[in-house]
Amino acid sequence: MIIAVDGPAASGKGTIARALATHYRLPHLDTGLLYRAVGVGTARMGGDPDCENDAVAACRFDEALLADPELRSEAAGALASRVSRHPGVRAALLAYQQDFARQPSGAVLDGRDIGTVIAPAADAKLFVTASAEVRAERRHREDATTSYNDILADIRARDARDSGRSAAPLRQAEDADLLDTTNLTIGAAVQRAIALVEARIRR
Repeated sequence: MIIAVDGPAASGKGTIARALATHYRLPHLDTGLLYRAVGVGTARMGGDPDCENDAVAACRFDEALLADPELRSEAAGALASRVSRHPGVRAALLAYQQDFARQPSGAVLDGRDIGTVIAPAADAKLFVTASAEVRAERRHREDATTSYNDILADIRARDARDSGRSAAPLRQAEDADLLDTTNLTIGAAVQRAIALVEARIRR
């Protein structure tokens, strides 16, 4: 069984995807981490994240980089949003993601284009979202060193970049179930996600 979980930054998609993976005993891939690795790698190489050639060169990273705590920072998220606009970067990471999805056991993947590009034939698809204000509040609780207004501005800018890019833009797949977590606790959001997946499986 393949479960695709898409959505914007800080919507809760990663937490929900991990919970689904645990519930169904499936391997999980946070595909955003791959783009964060490319973004951070580009910066460390002295490259320009907005230059496609520089970003593509950083796609050949050591998998040990995926465990680097820096990849979880707001700065890494901003870099990921910039490098992910490049068709060459998306093409370079496509095979890795699709191979992960095609494991015999199945898998849970979360990102921006799982249900539309990486695994369009997934057994269940969720599009997880929340208001920009609530997402900024969540990020601010995680990083109080950055002002709420700065985080909100960054989230809105990332939403615009992710939705407006020509290569695999962020959008809800036609057959994906919408899960708005704006007014949900983590527990309630996870239970709703499981219920939506179960309903898909029964169809």
